[in-house]
Amino acid sequence: MINKELKITLLSVTLLTLCVSTSKGQDSLSLSKYIQPARQENIFKTEGYYNWGGSVVKGEDGKYHLFYSRWPKSTQFSGWMVYSEIAHAVSDQPTGPWEYKETVLEGRGKGYWDAITAHNPKIKCFEGKFYLYYISTNLGENEDYTEDDLREISHSRMSHPGRKAARSNQRTGVAVATSLNGPWIRQNQPLIEPSGPITTLTVNPAVDQGKDDRYYMIVKGDKPNETRFIRNQAMAISDHPDGPYEIQPDPVIDYIDTEDMSLWFDESRSRYYGIFHTPEGFIGLVSSVDGVKWKKASEYQVMPKEIKMEDGSILKPDRLERPFVYEENGKVIMLGLAAKQGNDSFVITIPLKY
Repeated sequence: MINKELKITLLSVTLLTLCVSTSKGQDSLSLSKYIQPARQENIFKTEGYYNWGGSVVKGEDGKYHLFYSRWPKSTQFSGWMVYSEIAHAVSDQPTGPWEYKETVLEGRGKGYWDAITAHNPKIKCFEGKFYLYYISTNLGENEDYTEDDLREISHSRMSHPGRKAARSNQRTGVAVATSLNGPWIRQNQPLIEPSGPITTLTVNPAVDQGKDDRYYMIVKGDKPNETRFIRNQAMAISDHPDGPYEIQPDPVIDYIDTEDMSLWFDESRSRYYGIFHTPEGFIGLVSSVDGVKWKKASEYQVMPKEIKMEDGSILKPDRLERPFVYEENGKVIMLGLAAKQGNDSFVITIPLKY
């Protein structure tokens, strides 16, 4: 009897070990089946401002901290290019409701690489410090600009010389703090310059620590040798969270125009995932075993650009972009998005339930 029970136990352990080992590295993630209907408390608006995509981290206070972009409605929606700031909101839950606390980053002014705007943040905690990745820009050699010039740029189309300069000088940087309350110390140089599979600009960072303890950052730039307006995603790797980062030769995505990656390493699957939006009309997912070679995930199209609401209605915004995720205990438990509807834009933090 003892021998029989022992054999059964050993067989169970063997099967369990086999199941765990075979799941490692498997692209078995299906986010769509966990996405729950959104409630009004998941929608974060601020009077007089456009709110845009963000990033969430849990603080030592047990609360959840959202870092997001916002800019005055008086500058029009296109004003993000020169008037955006990075704000900080707090909630008891990773899905809201959110309460604005403070503005933490703005453009530093003439003479700095991040002279104008602070936009598209990603907040991460690495090695006991908080790293606030963001994008910013300047007008290059033309530092003799006025507030009227900036206002004109904010209302202009891409053909305007000032807006062209502001776009082409966009780069990714980082501010570091030992507390979510700051102070935030910025670097005096961008983290990364365009090369390899991207050109013109390096923006919209997505960062996580890999299984090899190095730091992986996806950034967006223009597709080289392309006359059409198409953006590529590139991978850069560093031994430290604040760089220097080296762009890898192979693109993460170059077969479709995409934006706004969010990156995480799934320990249970020993696999990297990147979620993005595309003008093609869906929120998509790519995956990688090593963080360098990427392909479409098994669930490539996670969701269409619409949101199911708890009351049974469907929210179909004019724009639905900037996907980001929040992980806890090894699982993604919140999917964040930025939406524009009419003259409103807002952050949506949608719960995932397993």
